[in-house]
Amino acid sequence: MPQSTGDKTTAKALTAFGQKVRTLRRGKGLTLQQVADRAGMAGSTISKIENSNLSPTFDGLLKLARGLDVDLSTLLEGEGGATATSPAPSIGRLDVTRAASRGAHDAATYIYEPLAMGLKQKLIDATYVVVKARDVAEFDQLVSHPGEELIYVLSGEVELHSDLYAPIRLGAGDSVYYDAGMGHALISVGDEDATLLNIVAGGAGFTALEG
Repeated sequence: MPQSTGDKTTAKALTAFGQKVRTLRRGKGLTLQQVADRAGMAGSTISKIENSNLSPTFDGLLKLARGLDVDLSTLLEGEGGATATSPAPSIGRLDVTRAASRGAHDAATYIYEPLAMGLKQKLIDATYVVVKARDVAEFDQLVSHPGEELIYVLSGEVELHSDLYAPIRLGAGDSVYYDAGMGHALISVGDEDATLLNIVAGGAGFTALEG
């Protein structure tokens, strides 16, 4: 069966992302295993990403950025968003993200659209997220990554699953703040894909800044 336009676009983006990861890794003189060890991921996972056989989840993106010693903006620039232009924090930094310019990273369970891609080495990573998953079983495992995380539900309804607490249901206007090192996953409840604002502090961008 021929691929749909959407499938072709997703495949093209996946290929471009894999090439970007390989370019960053080789540019830093790192082997697959070195990146994997620093990221806390399997070497085979890094290989699958580079060969366009795997689209990483958000926690995977943060870990990958950590393994490559770059921030999320550097890792994702070129996926349709603005090009990162500010090399380091400075007084008076500002970046506007227009709705039409957001670049989407489509994973199996979520669609991520990072915000403020024009700035590098940020203290927080903010992302607009569409929650596609309907069952926690769609995740290979509960995700975890460095930092603390805030979720603010924009539309629809989600359920937060974690390895320490009972499931928590959140509707539009609700929010939750938690330790991102705790295993967690979000699923949409109902027919509508929920949307939310996701803010991570102390993740990949913070690590790069501190390092």
